[in-house]
Amino acid sequence: MTPREFDEDDVRIRPKERTRPRTKDRPDYSNSQIARVIGVDRGRTTCLIEENGLVLTAMKSRELGRKSVVVGDLVGVVGDLSGAEGSLARIVAVQPRANVLTRTVDDVAEFERMIVSNVDQIAIVIAAADPEPRHGFVDRALVVAFDQGIAPLIIVTKCDLADPSEFLAMYNELDIPILKIARGWDLTDLRATLRHKRTVLLGHSGVGKSTLVNALTQSESRATGDVNAATGRGRHTSSSAVALKIDLDANETGWIIDTPGVRSFGLAHVERDRVIGAFPEFAPAIEHCPRNCSHDEESCALNHWPDLSESAISRLANLRRLLAEGTK
Repeated sequence: MTPREFDEDDVRIRPKERTRPRTKDRPDYSNSQIARVIGVDRGRTTCLIEENGLVLTAMKSRELGRKSVVVGDLVGVVGDLSGAEGSLARIVAVQPRANVLTRTVDDVAEFERMIVSNVDQIAIVIAAADPEPRHGFVDRALVVAFDQGIAPLIIVTKCDLADPSEFLAMYNELDIPILKIARGWDLTDLRATLRHKRTVLLGHSGVGKSTLVNALTQSESRATGDVNAATGRGRHTSSSAVALKIDLDANETGWIIDTPGVRSFGLAHVERDRVIGAFPEFAPAIEHCPRNCSHDEESCALNHWPDLSESAISRLANLRRLLAEGTK
């Protein structure tokens, strides 16, 4: 039996991967509806059309690629804008952000994680006890707040368990509102600071953020939990960020954004000079530092500056620790 000879019928031609010609034309979304993101959870985004109060469920379109959408974003939405149960709109654009609250997992990580955007103030929530407050966390949150031009305030919860005055002493000279509260206390002063503002609550797990949110909204919308007795750390009860409207006195309102508790708050994404800029009380002394001063050497002007108070000395130690732990 002789082998068969091949002819042209035996040649297989692979079809082109694309059967349609490519085009540079892209969909026109100039007439998309502007909405604000008030919740992001497992690929579904809750948006509010502020003009009419309509709440939509939306998903991110392919056109955005890997671009993240976070609570606080102003976005363009198209598709089903009825807000009916089961309807799904599409987010096709993210408007430029006025500011953004970001962190890295630690001080050597390169991945920058956005938390929220377009906020008026950051409420740094710590507990007077259980879990114990940490200066490092407060200072890191202040660095990001000052860097992004977001007004900070400090809220101390569980003041019925311990007196936080000693812990707060180093912040008394800063122009930062400090509010002390406990379960069942009057929240009038706190409500006044939230009026007409979008405030993000930032703190470790277990400090009472969700309990505070429930008290302000007069609901049980956020799950609460206890502190782990073995580790002294709080258990995560909020798995995603969400913006909630709060009704204040005289028909006035505000917004608070509850975020999941953070284990760490890295500053790897913040340049060294911007970290130093978050400690404005040292600016007069730093002007006299030698060129390229590390601020942790014998010739540093901060070592010989006569006007440093006891609380400023403690703040200086925190600044030097942040610089040593790692920033850009």
